[in-house]
Amino acid sequence: MATSKDTIAYLLEQLEPLPVRARAMFGEYGFYCDEKIVGLVCDDTVFLKPTAATDGMPEGPPYPGAKDYRIADGDVVEDSERLRTLVQATADALPAPKPKPKPKKR
Repeated sequence: MATSKDTIAYLLEQLEPLPVRARAMFGEYGFYCDEKIVGLVCDDTVFLKPTAATDGMPEGPPYPGAKDYRIADGDVVEDSERLRTLVQATADALPAPKPKPKPKKR
Protein backbone atom coordinates (compact mmCIF):
# COMPACT_ATOMS: atom_id res chain seq x y z
CA MET A 1 0.00 0.00 0.00
CA ALA A 2 1.56 3.28 -1.09
CA THR A 3 1.59 6.45 0.95
CA SER A 4 -1.16 8.89 0.02
CA LYS A 5 -0.42 12.41 -1.17
CA ASP A 6 -2.73 13.66 1.59
CA THR A 7 -0.40 12.14 4.20
CA ILE A 8 2.58 13.94 2.67
CA ALA A 9 0.68 17.24 2.50
CA TYR A 10 -0.31 16.89 6.17
CA LEU A 11 3.25 16.00 7.20
CA LEU A 12 4.71 19.00 5.37
CA GLU A 13 2.06 21.24 6.94
CA GLN A 14 2.95 19.92 10.41
CA LEU A 15 6.64 20.67 9.77
CA GLU A 16 6.18 24.29 8.68
CA PRO A 17 8.24 26.56 8.84
CA LEU A 18 11.18 24.12 8.67
CA PRO A 19 12.98 23.88 5.30
CA VAL A 20 11.47 20.47 4.53
CA ARG A 21 10.56 18.83 1.23
CA ALA A 22 9.32 15.40 0.20
CA ARG A 23 10.38 13.41 -2.83
CA ALA A 24 8.56 10.45 -4.33
CA MET A 25 10.69 7.31 -4.27
CA PHE A 26 9.45 3.92 -5.53
CA GLY A 27 5.82 4.59 -4.60
CA GLU A 28 6.76 5.93 -1.19
CA TYR A 29 8.47 9.16 -0.09
CA GLY A 30 11.76 10.36 1.32
CA PHE A 31 11.74 13.63 3.19
CA TYR A 32 14.53 16.11 3.59
CA CYS A 33 15.37 18.85 6.06
CA ASP A 34 18.24 21.22 5.29
CA GLU A 35 18.77 19.12 2.13
CA LYS A 36 19.59 16.04 4.27
CA ILE A 37 17.38 12.97 4.02
CA VAL A 38 16.02 12.61 7.54
CA GLY A 39 13.38 9.97 7.01
CA LEU A 40 10.96 8.01 4.91
CA VAL A 41 7.20 7.83 4.75
CA CYS A 42 6.10 4.30 3.87
CA ASP A 43 2.53 3.00 4.08
CA ASP A 44 1.49 6.33 5.64
CA THR A 45 3.96 5.80 8.52
CA VAL A 46 6.80 8.22 9.34
CA PHE A 47 10.23 6.61 9.80
CA LEU A 48 13.11 8.78 11.05
CA LYS A 49 16.79 7.99 10.72
CA PRO A 50 18.29 6.69 13.97
CA THR A 51 20.08 9.47 15.86
CA ALA A 52 20.46 10.47 19.50
CA ALA A 53 17.38 12.69 19.04
CA THR A 54 15.20 9.66 18.25
CA ASP A 55 16.58 7.32 20.93
CA GLY A 56 13.82 5.50 22.78
CA MET A 57 11.35 5.58 19.89
CA PRO A 58 10.01 2.26 18.57
CA GLU A 59 12.00 0.78 15.70
CA GLY A 60 11.15 -1.14 12.58
CA PRO A 61 12.05 -1.46 8.92
CA PRO A 62 10.21 0.91 6.55
CA TYR A 63 10.11 -1.85 3.90
CA PRO A 64 11.20 -5.51 3.77
CA GLY A 65 14.97 -5.90 3.88
CA ALA A 66 15.64 -2.35 5.13
CA LYS A 67 17.57 -1.41 8.24
CA ASP A 68 15.49 -0.34 11.21
CA TYR A 69 14.41 3.28 11.41
CA ARG A 70 12.70 5.01 14.32
CA ILE A 71 8.92 5.07 13.99
CA ALA A 72 7.10 8.33 14.70
CA ASP A 73 3.71 7.17 15.94
CA GLY A 74 0.48 9.10 15.53
CA ASP A 75 0.97 11.04 18.78
CA VAL A 76 4.32 12.38 17.55
CA VAL A 77 2.98 13.30 14.10
CA GLU A 78 -0.05 15.07 15.64
CA ASP A 79 2.19 17.16 17.93
CA SER A 80 3.68 19.55 15.37
CA GLU A 81 6.14 21.13 17.82
CA ARG A 82 7.52 17.76 18.91
CA LEU A 83 7.72 16.53 15.30
CA ARG A 84 9.55 19.70 14.19
CA THR A 85 12.00 19.33 17.08
CA LEU A 86 12.71 15.67 16.21
CA VAL A 87 13.14 16.36 12.49
CA GLN A 88 15.42 19.37 13.03
CA ALA A 89 17.52 17.51 15.64
CA THR A 90 17.82 14.55 13.26
CA ALA A 91 18.98 16.84 10.45
CA ASP A 92 21.46 18.55 12.77
CA ALA A 93 22.94 15.16 13.77
CA LEU A 94 23.47 14.01 10.16
CA PRO A 95 26.49 14.94 8.04
CA ALA A 96 26.14 17.46 5.25
CA PRO A 97 25.29 15.90 1.89
CA LYS A 98 28.19 15.31 -0.45
CA PRO A 99 28.35 17.87 -3.25
CA LYS A 100 27.26 16.55 -6.61
CA PRO A 101 30.14 16.23 -9.09
CA LYS A 102 30.14 18.63 -12.00
CA PRO A 103 29.33 17.02 -15.34
CA LYS A 104 32.34 16.22 -17.47
CA LYS A 105 32.78 18.19 -20.67
CA ARG A 106 32.79 16.18 -23.86
